[in-house]
Amino acid sequence: MSELFKKTNPKRLAACLAVPLALGSVVGKAISKDVKEYSELDKPSFAPPKWAFPVAWTTLYALMGLAKYKALEAADDEQEMAIHKADGLQLSLNFIWSFLFFKFHLRGAALIEMSILLLTILYTAKEYAKVSKTAARLMLPYILWVSFALCLNASVWHKNK
Repeated sequence: MSELFKKTNPKRLAACLAVPLALGSVVGKAISKDVKEYSELDKPSFAPPKWAFPVAWTTLYALMGLAKYKALEAADDEQEMAIHKADGLQLSLNFIWSFLFFKFHLRGAALIEMSILLLTILYTAKEYAKVSKTAARLMLPYILWVSFALCLNASVWHKNK
């Protein structure tokens, strides 16, 4: 049976969606004062407007959760463990970046950390692809956004040394 037509496990789906969305919300609130200072920085011409970030990240967190759900539904017990580890690592690095960049103003360190984050996201997508091509494809917007954010981080760091 195609993975697209498998029966939905509502509890697992809710948990997979809730974790990145809830943690993203908590981190967003924790750094909200510091994010305001971002508007005062010298930014490149390709920097998106401020309103684009919460829209993008909410969408990306939902896609991350859906991707994890799809991967877990297709995985055996051993694969599930690898999926949880990869996802936990990339999600942790994702949230750490926010504090480095916004709260602590360590934009150079944030750039290095985001490079590691991108590699970790690629690794996570690879783990997902072992069990579900759909799960891996759902990670593509996240990969593209973090690649773009890496360029933005580099430019902001360079312009505001």
